[in-house]
Amino acid sequence: MYTITGVTGHVGAVTAQEMLDRGAPVRAVVRDAAKGAALEQRGARAVVADFGDRAALAEAMRGCDGALLMLPTLPTGDDAEHRRLADSIAGAVGDSGVPHAVMLSSVGADLAEGTGPVRWLHHLENRLRETGVRLTALRSPHFQEKVETVLGAALDAGIYPVFGENADVPTPMIATRDVGKAAAAALLAPPATSEAVDLLAPEYTEREVAGRLAAVLGKPLQVVTIPQGGWIDTMLDAGLPEPLARELAALYDAEQRGLFHPRGDRQLTCTTGIDETLRHVVEATTGTPAP
Repeated sequence: MYTITGVTGHVGAVTAQEMLDRGAPVRAVVRDAAKGAALEQRGARAVVADFGDRAALAEAMRGCDGALLMLPTLPTGDDAEHRRLADSIAGAVGDSGVPHAVMLSSVGADLAEGTGPVRWLHHLENRLRETGVRLTALRSPHFQEKVETVLGAALDAGIYPVFGENADVPTPMIATRDVGKAAAAALLAPPATSEAVDLLAPEYTEREVAGRLAAVLGKPLQVVTIPQGGWIDTMLDAGLPEPLARELAALYDAEQRGLFHPRGDRQLTCTTGIDETLRHVVEATTGTPAP
């Protein structure tokens, strides 16, 4: 039996389905029982638990061979709240006795500070290691699906916003389906010892992504770069809570300063191209088949 958290999100949903397709029993953790109904129809068992409920989360993992874990970002949460949540997750792992944990982490999680929300993944990685669990930390670059956050601007205003002064910097971007498949593979074949795995992905510039998205949408898009001084105000104007806006600004700053590099124990190359992801995102958002 394997416990999968985040089953209503991109990565967790793929991981759960991959496990079921391979005949592995899945215990899907949800906060609302109704959200587990679809997975139960496909053979999973849904259990209700919250990341902040250490006892319930421990019970969800008890007796399992492995678990997929992730740390959600609380839009209005501060540093202390995220660290408490990470401590709850790690405590539940220790209490449950689950032997192997696969954690969705991020490139840059080797750094303790100066990386925005990635520093909380650094904290969770370390807290999990302290429990004695065998840990597989999957350090992912940017998700290709992040285009979802700018799709509204592209559809409504014909613009593609870029948080930075240069839209021509190649950046690794990974499809969440590749992350989910990597998580399932790690759960089914645990490593001999704990390890951090750098997920390598195709590189694209933001201008390239804008051009490919324009082709999928069938309309031209104007790339609009946003200088650093305007990042927070732009995100606030878009409706983001101030705590989240400040954390994302710190993340973008760390990226601009070149702090993020693969520094794990080994590397895994993922190959899904962004065109496939863009078509999927546009179809899911608009309900219209993409070309």
